Amino acid sequence: MSNVETDPAEVRCAASAHGGPGGEPRVEVLSAREVPLGGPRAMTVRRTLPQRARTLIGAWCFADHYGPDDVAATGGMRVPPHPHTGLQTVSWLFSGEIEHRDSLGSHAFVRPGELNLMTGGHGISHSEVSTPGTTVLHGAQLWVALPEEARDAGRDFRHHVPEPVRVGGAEARVFLGELAGQASPVPTFTPLLGAELLLGPGAAAELPVDPAFEHGVLVDQGDVRLCGTPVRRAELGYLGPGRDTLALANDSDGPARLLLLGGAPFEEEIVMWWNFVGRSHEDIVRAREEWRRASDRFGAVDGYDGDRLPAPGLPNATIRPRRNPPRG
Repeated sequence: MSNVETDPAEVRCAASAHGGPGGEPRVEVLSAREVPLGGPRAMTVRRTLPQRARTLIGAWCFADHYGPDDVAATGGMRVPPHPHTGLQTVSWLFSGEIEHRDSLGSHAFVRPGELNLMTGGHGISHSEVSTPGTTVLHGAQLWVALPEEARDAGRDFRHHVPEPVRVGGAEARVFLGELAGQASPVPTFTPLLGAELLLGPGAAAELPVDPAFEHGVLVDQGDVRLCGTPVRRAELGYLGPGRDTLALANDSDGPARLLLLGGAPFEEEIVMWWNFVGRSHEDIVRAREEWRRASDRFGAVDGYDGDRLPAPGLPNATIRPRRNPPRG
């Protein structure tokens, strides 16, 4: 998915210390801000990453959560061809269907419970359109920052359908990394975890996790407690490294659904603006100019009926540092 804000902020992101008093991790609860995707009816997404309070969870650098969206009322998703650099896009749906086309030549459909992962290291472009049969669109679009040695990686696209498994008192679909012995075959450039978790009414689960990872829990539905801290719908609960288990409980009368995102702290400083991840303001300026003049860097998306998405204007300022705050 493109970041279609007309005035996207430039963000410099860096990892920071994660220990609370005595080194014990504590839960931070992050609220989302609403961002319209544009158009006359403007489908709206809820963005929890990046924000002032936290810019990275492992290499996860962007999280948009949307729906349930009545396509008849909003027009659904229609994102024209747009570019990416220095990242991977991770598409995950709860309902509906999205048609994906990219400049690698991939033509695929994003469906509930199926992972679509696209690598746009040096440069890629793609389009995303909800299909005519979609009545309710509901899901998440996530980005993963690539480390220095991989940020110019070639274009790639992977599709994977994880099998549901029981993990404690939860049902899990592990789409990236490994959880409780269930591993995704999709390769990543840094140690990562991505999984959908379902908890029945009143259910609880104790999940074994890598203590070297930091974790985020994005709640899609239900009232969830993460290690005793309430995390409501559309909020993201964050925990720094240091725990080898995560305790989850569903306090609601209906089922709870959430995304568990984890990874080793990303120690490199990155710059994000619009759909680009780089290392400097100059990286962003160069990528924008190459997209503007339709260079070969991003290729072409075949089969999309319409124009490319134009890049917004650059701000009249260089990048301002924005770091994860120290824990304490």
